[in-house]
Amino acid sequence: MAKDESKLKEFKENYEKIQKKYNLPEFEKLNIDFSIEKVADVETDFLIREIGKIMAEKFSSYLRFVELMLNPVNSPMFIFSMIKTLGETEKKKLSDFYKELTKIELSLIELDIDFSEEKEADFINTSYKTWMEMKKDFLKIIDRIKSNWDSKSESNGKGYFG
Repeated sequence: MAKDESKLKEFKENYEKIQKKYNLPEFEKLNIDFSIEKVADVETDFLIREIGKIMAEKFSSYLRFVELMLNPVNSPMFIFSMIKTLGETEKKKLSDFYKELTKIELSLIELDIDFSEEKEADFINTSYKTWMEMKKDFLKIIDRIKSNWDSKSESNGKGYFG
């Protein structure tokens, strides 16, 4: 068995222990959505904390994306093109996502200040459930952007060149 496979196997075994203890999502499911297998290369006494950090990275990047869509001040030009493709329903959904992602961000700050294994497990469980609810609607928004891209992203010839 290769060294990397051995680390991943050990990680899965360790994850299984904390999964049972805290009723966490299955490894495969969490790995599909958050690539937690990256933690296998990290030496730590706080495995659950490292999993939370991996999840936090994804949530933070989605929060930044949603912020750009809702408040495109100083955003790259392509963001404005994407916003044009959205209707009020999608903008409302993005606003809802923003609220949920902000709650997750606040939980992360709290965990960073006051870590406990139980709180981290609760974060993983609740944020995973939130993500599972959000991702279907997120995909609908992305599909809407893609399907309307050609018709609404055309330039009007009045670009600003400073």
